[in-house]
Amino acid sequence: MGRINKNFEDLTSEAIANLREDRERTKDLLKDLVKYLSADEHRHKEVGLTAAKYLETLQRSNEQLVKVAALQQKLYKEDTSLSAEEREEIFSEIDKEKVDE
Repeated sequence: MGRINKNFEDLTSEAIANLREDRERTKDLLKDLVKYLSADEHRHKEVGLTAAKYLETLQRSNEQLVKVAALQQKLYKEDTSLSAEEREEIFSEIDKEKVDE
């Protein structure tokens, strides 16, 4: 399981780095587009769809980050439940104490 965790960590680190890089590029493109749009109100019709795509890209990257975070949390969450064997041992100890009373 250790190797799987390491591979998962490597892949998620790479995915997060890629997401952050993509977000920065998209933000830069969106800023440029806003400047272009602010020069002339009529340009919105010409590039409005492109702006919407940039915003959609940012939203998808947010969703991907949330999914990666959920996967990491799930992978590293400690299992604190008792196994069937542990429960039996506890019940046996309780039964022994009842008999000793």
